[in-house]
Amino acid sequence: MRAMVRLFGRFMSTAAILPFGRVRWKFVMKAILLAGGKGTRLRPLTLHTPKPVVPIFDRAFLHYQIDQLKQVAEIDEVILSLNYQPRRIEDVFGDGTGTGVRLRYVVEPAPLGTGGAIRYAAQNVTDTIVVFNGDVMTNVDVNAVLTLHRERKAKATIVLTPVDNPTAYGLVETESDGRVRRFVEKPNSEEITGNTINAGIYVLEPDTFARIPKDVSYSIERAYFPSLIEKQEMFVAYIDRGYWIDIGTPEKYIQVHHDMFDGKFAGGIFATADRTKPIVSPDARIEDGVTLVAPCFIDAGAHIKTGARIGPYSVLGRSVLVEEAADVENTIVWPNTRIGQSAVVHGPIIGRNCHIGRNAVLKSTSVIGDKTQLTDYTTL
Repeated sequence: MRAMVRLFGRFMSTAAILPFGRVRWKFVMKAILLAGGKGTRLRPLTLHTPKPVVPIFDRAFLHYQIDQLKQVAEIDEVILSLNYQPRRIEDVFGDGTGTGVRLRYVVEPAPLGTGGAIRYAAQNVTDTIVVFNGDVMTNVDVNAVLTLHRERKAKATIVLTPVDNPTAYGLVETESDGRVRRFVEKPNSEEITGNTINAGIYVLEPDTFARIPKDVSYSIERAYFPSLIEKQEMFVAYIDRGYWIDIGTPEKYIQVHHDMFDGKFAGGIFATADRTKPIVSPDARIEDGVTLVAPCFIDAGAHIKTGARIGPYSVLGRSVLVEEAADVENTIVWPNTRIGQSAVVHGPIIGRNCHIGRNAVLKSTSVIGDKTQLTDYTTL
């Protein structure tokens, strides 16, 4: 009897009561965000800020991925698979109230690789799941991917994206019917037969997870997917030609900001903002005599003093202070940093709580970690 009550309760949680006592059943499913990486290529920025919560304009990066998953009405919970500094991520997102979807955190006891992390996070999940790698910004139509997966009755569906140079990634070859043929890891020029790479987005059936060993590092790309091909199981590809970028390097982190300024990706504030004008929070303080050149972004609490210039492709985070006559251009500044009087800052990424001294000149694509103090007249 107790088992019957538990089972009935599970189904009732997916039902809506209609007039006259009718019941409409709603299929529910889970999504997993693989957000346990250390973000080593983004250091020193990620020494104290895990990659899932690095700021993209005024939001933590993971918000954009959650927005994509919210396209799917059936997803009632997003599971965050964590390992590196999990508490910092939980502090940002809490129970998901601010995201519009329920969040659950699963912390790996040790790094388990992509496959091991999925199995660990998917314990007790019995329905189809959507998986995102925690470093891709995309506008993929997740509903369309799910439709293909169901129509083909697939065990796994992988999203592929075309790139100009697949030698830096792993090439994925497909058959004429859309089934995945093979993976070619970082092919040389003679091995290139196409230009589609793994976009880090999957739809999976948990009944295949038994082949993933428990509690050891295991790669979904190098072991799990090849096992599907070897066993001739239905493993298909969805080719997405929309926006896609891996934000995991300083160059790509800068590029995603430029792309959003340029209208190539319309997430977050850029869903409604006018890109032809400076985007300034109503809670920012802009003194008289300041020059703002679009496109630029100034977050809440920022203070720009008289005579300063904020040039194109500048992103100033919350509570940034720019002193008199400073010149900032093509620069990303994280919250609570101070740019000194008459400083010239063109090109770098600057972390939280930094101080750039008076008359300093920074004209490089350097990456400056949190709490850095640069003395007056520093040149980089």
